Amino acid sequence: MKTCRTARSKSHFIAVNVTIEQLAPCKKLLRIEVDAQTVEATFESVTKDFQRMAALPGFRPGKAPRELILRRFEKEIEQEVKEKLINDSYRKALEEQKIDTIGSPDIEEIQFGRGQSFVYAATVETAPEFELPEYKGLPVRREIAFVTDDDVARALEMLRQKQATFQVVNRPAQAGDVLVVNYTGTCDGVAISQLLPEAKSLGEQKNFWIGTEPGDFLPGFAQQLFGAQAGEKRTVTIDFPPDFFAKELAGKKGVYEVDVIEVREKILPALDDAFAKSWGAENLDALKQGVRRDLENELKYKENRSVRTQLIRALLDRCHFDLPESPVAAETRNVVYDIVRENAQRGVPRDLIEQQKDQIYAAATRSAKERVKLAFIIQKIAEKENIKVSEEEILRRVHAMATIYQIPTEKFIKDLRKRGGLIEIYDQIAMEKVLDFLQANARFEDVPAERRQT
Repeated sequence: MKTCRTARSKSHFIAVNVTIEQLAPCKKLLRIEVDAQTVEATFESVTKDFQRMAALPGFRPGKAPRELILRRFEKEIEQEVKEKLINDSYRKALEEQKIDTIGSPDIEEIQFGRGQSFVYAATVETAPEFELPEYKGLPVRREIAFVTDDDVARALEMLRQKQATFQVVNRPAQAGDVLVVNYTGTCDGVAISQLLPEAKSLGEQKNFWIGTEPGDFLPGFAQQLFGAQAGEKRTVTIDFPPDFFAKELAGKKGVYEVDVIEVREKILPALDDAFAKSWGAENLDALKQGVRRDLENELKYKENRSVRTQLIRALLDRCHFDLPESPVAAETRNVVYDIVRENAQRGVPRDLIEQQKDQIYAAATRSAKERVKLAFIIQKIAEKENIKVSEEEILRRVHAMATIYQIPTEKFIKDLRKRGGLIEIYDQIAMEKVLDFLQANARFEDVPAERRQT
């Protein structure tokens, strides 16, 4: 269904007639007409500017005849007149019609020339129109958890594991050991390194350290090395699961010829004051206190993250409106890029990423829609509650980021301006302030936290 409105500007600077056609929930077609008198006045103004600034052979600047200027710069004058008329009339049309646009308009010229009105069409995307739900008193479940002595003990054990050393032993390998091996693998008689040239380490490796825990390397690989000694050779068979990341091996059997080079026993440091000092603590008691504080801070962070996730979910579930296409498309590209980069960093082969491109794009689109939708909701709450971001807050955040990246603040600001990064920082701070407001006004239900063994 089309809806049209017409308005006439009362401004003495530019007279504009606007007709609006609703193309989609967040897309409008504006037919804008500038009267012939304004067009002619703009031609005269621009021509005078050219006449004043032009430097032509045989004439001093500003003294060239008007007729010569018109002939010499006809196309340039027309282009500047057109741009000026579009800029002024488009801005005036948006102000009069109270249209909140997103991005740049798609302009199509309909009529332009001296002695006639200037008519053009502008296709614009608009911010969605929607009513905010009741956002004060949103229900939130908050898990109440405490750091126990067992939590501290497990954390200290993890610190010990980080300082483990591995001593060569002359005995058969047993649980907890690490073996240093050379191996080559085949599948259906073909070298795996040939089947997967982009992942050669899966098929062949020298001086490879492998633990004896069930999840180390390939499933079932380490357990078949129990009892092996240095200098021994073993054949290890692997049943690759049907959903194995490399389709060439999925559901098939692999055979690995393994040469055991060394057996190493894991040695953990004693839990004493010397160990504590290696982590920067005065003594063991101070280390335990520091670990407890870190765990309490981590609990607080997780609680806060959970609360905010619930608040965001509640907002998204309570708001229903159509979204403009271009910000969703732009955000989808960003999400796809992030997903592909993260998979590449994890070592997922490029061909596997390509195989999953449809699933990646679908997941990215869902995520992008929620991000864009949330941004509109947050912006509207900020406007209604008069939540603002000051320049000082932005500069503080920029300075902190520049310090982390070890870049001079002025250079960091310059780089941010080039890529529109300051707007991103503004949006981040605004999001945080709105979520702070929602959290302060939420309706909490405290529940006991489930204890999870690690």
